[in-house]
Amino acid sequence: MHSHRPLVRRVAGAVTVLTALAALTACGDNGSDSPGHSGGHGNGSPSAPASPGKHNSADVAFATGMIPHHRQALEMAELATDRAGSAEVRKLAKEIEDAQEPEIRKMSGWLRSWGEPVPRPDDAGDHAGHDMPGMMSPEDMGRLEKSSGRAFDTAFLELMIKHHEGAVEMARTEQKDGAYQPAKDMAKEIERSQSAEIKQMRELLDR
Repeated sequence: MHSHRPLVRRVAGAVTVLTALAALTACGDNGSDSPGHSGGHGNGSPSAPASPGKHNSADVAFATGMIPHHRQALEMAELATDRAGSAEVRKLAKEIEDAQEPEIRKMSGWLRSWGEPVPRPDDAGDHAGHDMPGMMSPEDMGRLEKSSGRAFDTAFLELMIKHHEGAVEMARTEQKDGAYQPAKDMAKEIERSQSAEIKQMRELLDR
């Protein structure tokens, strides 16, 4: 009987070692599902498109186009300072300036961080790219510059409605095709705020 006890102990010891190895192997398997392995890819993929650092060509096009678009709106708004006949038109023009100047700065920063060229200020002055939705032609701007009082108010409102409609179209494209979340958020706000201003301007024209 005594001769079998060492064998029993050896078998029991071997079973203990195998159990420990199995436990270690199980831990190793669990580790392979942690981030950095197959599980990590699964966790990372859904959040990747929403990462603020990701951008695509639609985001670049949005910022590159909207900067001169906004700058032209600022040109139009500045003319209202001493040409508008209505206090409501002057107030609206000031609100447009207050909203769009910070957006220009923000979009310029995005383009720099992406290694993309920022449109030059004289691009708006030369009306380069006026084929973008809603951009005024040199003739449109000349008409606005030469008017004053009620005639200015009518021309300003008509042209700014067209200008805003173009911005809303561009903003909708960015929301649909863009990848950079801050740009998509700005586009959503542009659509909301400028749609409200379009409604306001139409009401002013109807008076």
